[in-house]
Amino acid sequence: MAVRIRLSRHGRKKVPFYRLVVADSHSPRDGRFIEELGTYDPMKDPAEIKINEESAVKWLRNGALPSDTARALLKKAGVWAKFSEKAE
Repeated sequence: MAVRIRLSRHGRKKVPFYRLVVADSHSPRDGRFIEELGTYDPMKDPAEIKINEESAVKWLRNGALPSDTARALLKKAGVWAKFSEKAE
């Protein structure tokens, strides 16, 4: 089972709200997921990012691959640096 960290879109039309989730790569974008890691609200100024750092680092260490957008959010929140420190 290939596990990915990716965004799941919620909210209504033209007012997006995203959840950062760990899901099987074959699951639909807004479908079944394994665990919710956090949220991302691009409509606020500045954009609001909330991530459970411990769970995110745990999944990254276990081999979950983040999507490009998820990786950018993890870097912006400082989680990617913590993952890199622990990997060394």
